[in-house]
Amino acid sequence: MDRRQALSCIAAAVAAPAAFAETAWPAAKPITYVVPFTPGGSTDVVGRVIAEKLGAALHQSVVIDNKPGTGGGIGASFVAKAPADGYTLLGGTISTHAINASLYKNLPYDPVKDFEPVSLVAFLPNVLLVDPNAGVNNVQELIALLKKDPKRRNFASSGAGTSTHLAGEMFADLIGVPLTHIAYKGTPPAMVDVSAGQVTFMFDQMTAALPLLQAGKLKLLAVTTAKRIALSPNTPTMIEAGVPGFEMSSWQAVYAPKGTPKPVVQRLSQEIAKALKLPDVQEKLGKQMGMEIVAGSPEDLAALMQKEIPRWAALVKKSGASAN
Repeated sequence: MDRRQALSCIAAAVAAPAAFAETAWPAAKPITYVVPFTPGGSTDVVGRVIAEKLGAALHQSVVIDNKPGTGGGIGASFVAKAPADGYTLLGGTISTHAINASLYKNLPYDPVKDFEPVSLVAFLPNVLLVDPNAGVNNVQELIALLKKDPKRRNFASSGAGTSTHLAGEMFADLIGVPLTHIAYKGTPPAMVDVSAGQVTFMFDQMTAALPLLQAGKLKLLAVTTAKRIALSPNTPTMIEAGVPGFEMSSWQAVYAPKGTPKPVVQRLSQEIAKALKLPDVQEKLGKQMGMEIVAGSPEDLAALMQKEIPRWAALVKKSGASAN
């Protein structure tokens, strides 16, 4: 074998894994899309929309697997340990891949080292929700209630480490009232207890709150974004409602286990981006649920994490919040 032949063999060997990934994936094997929260929440809604469209594009079954708990950590840890073959994906969030990094002292996964960013999906406004029978009609009346009645100084969240948890901690810090955090294993059970008056208030995505708001079982007081949202233009921002400095948005994304072949990650990202541009997806996630659809690249998602992880670490340190 001469030198030219040897170099050709080496090049072929190096290219083989990528070529294999491009031709052999996806094979006749279902893809599991792990949602690290309970059914019915915004991450679940996003996951089911993406699973449906991704399955159609790839001509392959994409199965949703809900694995709630630990602020999304149980599901995230499962995916982090899964084979890096393109058949296991994670519906990641601001919680699993930004907040948890500083909130949990013994997090069983590394948000950066254990995952391949696939696609940034959307930004979501959080909203402040109370029981309609709580006797408050705006944020200042809620603050007055919390200052007056120590028994009402509690708030629910969809889990320790979620953006809804940190929103409550931020609120407590800014109004100067100590509050007790009550963590649930997802948004639906938390909202049920708030609507029943067992917990005073909560922050959560507009997406998940819409059905209960429309049924009159929850009252919307404010949105946490810098500007009012089109889905509820008469609802003030937290800043407008008299809480200076309160601004935050959640986000949804898709991840694969670290080491997933780059061609597979790129194909997934491309197909998700195509899916998010479809009119019915724009209607459901955008117009009906108030999400700001982004369809960002793996690089966009990685850049977002670089900004968000230290930002939330600073808030966790300041508030003293902990999930351990």
